[in-house]
Amino acid sequence: MPFLRIERKLWQQGVKLIAGVDEAGVGPLAGPVVAAAVVFPKHLQIAGVDDSKKLTQGKRDELLEVIKNKALSCGVGVVDHNEIDRINVLQASILAMKKALSNLNVTPGFIIADGRAFFHETIRYRNIIDGDARCFTIAAASIIAKVTRDRLMMEYHERFPLYGFDQHKGYATKQHLAAIRQYGLCEIHRKSFRRQLQLFEEV
Repeated sequence: MPFLRIERKLWQQGVKLIAGVDEAGVGPLAGPVVAAAVVFPKHLQIAGVDDSKKLTQGKRDELLEVIKNKALSCGVGVVDHNEIDRINVLQASILAMKKALSNLNVTPGFIIADGRAFFHETIRYRNIIDGDARCFTIAAASIIAKVTRDRLMMEYHERFPLYGFDQHKGYATKQHLAAIRQYGLCEIHRKSFRRQLQLFEEV
């Protein structure tokens, strides 16, 4: 379970509000990148919060409600498939994180971000590799991002039922690749993914 070690160091340095940010959806072949930002009261920790990938869907859904109820603020940022194609998925993930931060109703004094690529022009920040497994605040953001994106992909399944987005959420499963081979690309597929095209040929 992620701890508050990094957050405590920042509090000791006088930082009052810490935002954790993470994204979901960099790897899929279809759909948006979704990021979340969350700010908690000082020293708050919620039992069960962990890297979203380690949790079941039911546990993520349950924790999402607790996180939203206990956080000072939560923000979500979404960057769609068209923007991913235009600026590339790495830049899209950074943009989604910045959108999530801009949707907070408080201004953090410091940002801790999962990964190594995030940057911010006006707020101090730190990138933490495997932050969703190491930092409580980032782990909470990972849950919000994952649940939000999964629910968006369920909505896309209603529009494009042939692709099975309700099952794989846009990732490159055999089922997904077989559907692409049979039906071609749909509106929300990321056309710029070269790896994507190679996978199609290998199906």
